[in-house]
Amino acid sequence: MNMILHPRYITDEQGRKMSVVLSVEEYESLLEEIEDLALVAERRNEKTSPHVDVEARLKADGLL
Repeated sequence: MNMILHPRYITDEQGRKMSVVLSVEEYESLLEEIEDLALVAERRNEKTSPHVDVEARLKADGLL
């Protein structure tokens, strides 16, 4: 999440920022972060399971 952006701004005649230009890599990384945050928000109220229970289920399923 410690993304470093290098925005370039397009300004009007008075020097007010009107638009932002990002590299494709920065843009895609920003979209990915937004998608991740949206998933976290969607799942905020889901029931949680203790780590030991999850570990036991994974072992029982042969995944751990």
